Amino acid sequence: MELSDRSDIALLAQLATQLRADAIRASTAAGSGHPTSSMSAADLMAVLLTRHLRYDWEHPDHPDNDHFILSKGHASPLLYAAFKAAGVITDTELMTGYRRFGCRLQGHPTPVLPWVDVASGSLGQGIANGVGVALAGKFLDMSPFHVWALCGDSEMAEGSVWEALDKAGYYGLANFTVIVDVNRLGQRGPTELGWDLATYTKRVEAFGARAITVDGHHLEDIDGALTAARQTTQPTVILAKTIKGRGFSEVEDQEGWHGKAFPPETARRALAELGDIGGLTVTGPKPAPRQCPSPESGGTQTNDAPPRPRYKLGEKVATRAAYGAAVVALGAANPRVVALDGEVSNSTGAAEFAQEHPDRYFEMFIAEQQLVASAVGLHVRHYIPFASTFAAFFTRAHDFIRMAAVSRADICLVGSHAGVEIGADGPSQMALEDLAMMRSIHGATVLYPSDGTSAVAMVDLMAEAEGIRYLRTTRGAYPVLYEPATTFTVGGSHTLQSSSADRVTLIGAGVTVHQCLAAADSLRRSGIAARVIDAYSIKPVDRNTLLTAVRDTGGRLVVAEDHHPEGGLGSAVLEAICGPDTPPLRFVHLAVRTMPGSGTPAELLAAAGIDAASIDSAARRLLQGGDGQSDGQDAQPTSHAHLSGEQPNRMEKS
Repeated sequence: MELSDRSDIALLAQLATQLRADAIRASTAAGSGHPTSSMSAADLMAVLLTRHLRYDWEHPDHPDNDHFILSKGHASPLLYAAFKAAGVITDTELMTGYRRFGCRLQGHPTPVLPWVDVASGSLGQGIANGVGVALAGKFLDMSPFHVWALCGDSEMAEGSVWEALDKAGYYGLANFTVIVDVNRLGQRGPTELGWDLATYTKRVEAFGARAITVDGHHLEDIDGALTAARQTTQPTVILAKTIKGRGFSEVEDQEGWHGKAFPPETARRALAELGDIGGLTVTGPKPAPRQCPSPESGGTQTNDAPPRPRYKLGEKVATRAAYGAAVVALGAANPRVVALDGEVSNSTGAAEFAQEHPDRYFEMFIAEQQLVASAVGLHVRHYIPFASTFAAFFTRAHDFIRMAAVSRADICLVGSHAGVEIGADGPSQMALEDLAMMRSIHGATVLYPSDGTSAVAMVDLMAEAEGIRYLRTTRGAYPVLYEPATTFTVGGSHTLQSSSADRVTLIGAGVTVHQCLAAADSLRRSGIAARVIDAYSIKPVDRNTLLTAVRDTGGRLVVAEDHHPEGGLGSAVLEAICGPDTPPLRFVHLAVRTMPGSGTPAELLAAAGIDAASIDSAARRLLQGGDGQSDGQDAQPTSHAHLSGEQPNRMEKS
């Protein structure tokens, strides 16, 4: 039997029963899953799917489709049961493909399925992603689509949920509805508020949203609440009181069943109690037809786009300022480019974009998790988001960045004020872990420009790359090293000084490139030729250039980075060059190994042992054998740990 938005409520009850039964069947067949969390929300899903979700299931990329996000991703059996009812997966796939290796019905939903916008399962993120989608709908697409997010009550304890509701209220996202499945029970027992809908209501309303409380198993009440959600000027949160395990009396409102598939005999009893319901399909309401370009069609460059920023050799430019100028030009050339910032746009450079393209700029205030989540939501609508804040503060949003990669999101993150170079503000503002964090993200591209020209070029690279892209920018202004026409590539590097007489290689990125150049000049005055490499692509790193340098300079490498020693440039270099065919290495890794304090940039670079004098000293030690050995013994293998320990600890000696 086929159900539509005109079907009788009694038929919707049958659909809810079918959804419960299929959730039980799929999880029992897989031997794992969350049937009880699915059963509590089945009535909510049945009404939404049949009467309110305006969606063309045959065309999931339809620009005016509603968006549905299952924030409580562990209830994936319910989502997949709904997909079966919609006719886009078969019962065979549901029963044999759920949680199986190589199959697309994964334990928590991911966009390998075309009807899934974002990956979920890390609680507190689906609502936040939905805000980004709703921002695009209201302010950019001007589309009538609605964004629905179904979340659990346990995740209402996440701070990110309230960041999301705060921004939804601030931007008046009337096209956004959160449905909270308040079933009282979490993983280990009762949730923080249980069925205290009154307290939930006060909290929701305090953030500028409208709260509607319903019996989550009363189909008419659910229908009325979902209807009302479209008839408002503010975001809506439907607080639905439900019972975990609804439909099977043995487990209803019982602790100890979270995340447990029913054993086969228990499943048989549950299905018998639910009744023999099956074969129902759904054709819900379709998106309203209108004449509008699809989101994909808006990404072409305009003919009258302003030229990219150009800087003269030797001109002092901060890479953060170059980013601001570059993203403005990119935004003028490509209407799909948008920018977001965490209330530091006057420092990151994003303020220029806000001034030139205010209709495509979104202020996220001091809410870094929502900053990243909104970028992911904008990606869902095929925009190219550039999200910026201080590099240190992206660490707060690590899980959101990790999940963005699981979502296959294409987003650009820009972290400014990196390293001890920022100076007197002190360690709370210094990003010294960000490269390690970003390098660990699956498929990420990590770029670190040393001057204004390279920063401009890397903004363009980021717009064309896929996956998570991270640009690390510097607070201070440094001389421009590259002509405007210089080419940069993801996975590339530039050798700034080289000769056949090179005896040691100095490798830097960002601010330490300038220190390496100064050290090379000092060494040259002593008759020592040094190769200098700007390893601007931290991930992927330029392995071929590095291996050539190893062979050409007797295995002598000095890597200097304004970052902790773990996981940054030094790690990237070693991971790239170490292998069975690697020549013997003499390797010194200069990094920030002590807790920095306040001071001038010059003082802090020197104290960390990553300034020109420290690089010069490290190179000379390599050429002297490091421990008084003759130069003829330099090519002998030496452990990374031993040579790293040669770095002077200047802060502790001061």
